[in-house]
Amino acid sequence: METIVLGIGETLVRDDRHWASWANWLGVPAHTLSALVGAAVAQGRDATDALRVLRPDMDVDEAYLARAAAGRGEHLDESDLYPDVRPALAELRAAGVRVVVAGNGTVRAGELLRALDLPADLVVTSDEWGVRKPDPAFFARVVEVAEAEPSATLYVGDHPADDLFPAAAAGLRTAHLRRGAYGHWWAEHPDVVGAADFRVNALTELVGFDPARPALEDGSGAVGGGRPARVSYLRGL
Repeated sequence: METIVLGIGETLVRDDRHWASWANWLGVPAHTLSALVGAAVAQGRDATDALRVLRPDMDVDEAYLARAAAGRGEHLDESDLYPDVRPALAELRAAGVRVVVAGNGTVRAGELLRALDLPADLVVTSDEWGVRKPDPAFFARVVEVAEAEPSATLYVGDHPADDLFPAAAAGLRTAHLRRGAYGHWWAEHPDVVGAADFRVNALTELVGFDPARPALEDGSGAVGGGRPARVSYLRGL
């Protein structure tokens, strides 16, 4: 691989602070919201549907702005990164791989991520591009900034519908990361197994692998290969 592109939430950044802050804003126990997020994930729905279960009439975007205006907006620091992020990205760059971080997120999230000075050549969010995953236009931008052919570019993410399937449709190589609720719950679904070129449990597994191999083993002996139809009940895809 010449370029590796990584998503943000539950690929680089833990989401527990994100959901805990929403629970605090809504005045519900963090466990309640976490359980509802888990239920949404298991149903193949968007995780933000959990917020609408609690507040059916809530506009999530307006609520985000209200939180920011109240001084309770986004926060991100070193403790929010998974522990394998810095070593993996640093080793990839040292090996001559172009490293790009590109995922769904606000403009503020992009600013916070860049302030962490990650070992990456580019850090950008969907709101900065004006298009969100899984829109094909997002992955067209990924192809542009990769500075490599799609077949030499690997997109790494945890979410089948947002990451794996649209990246594959764009001609990119794909790695499904078993991390976070989506990554764990959907890891063994046949469409996910088949659509992923590689399946990994940690970002450090991307370092030094042989791209000529058909897939990386995931510890259970399962590997990727082939690209069948998308999972129809994952976010309506």
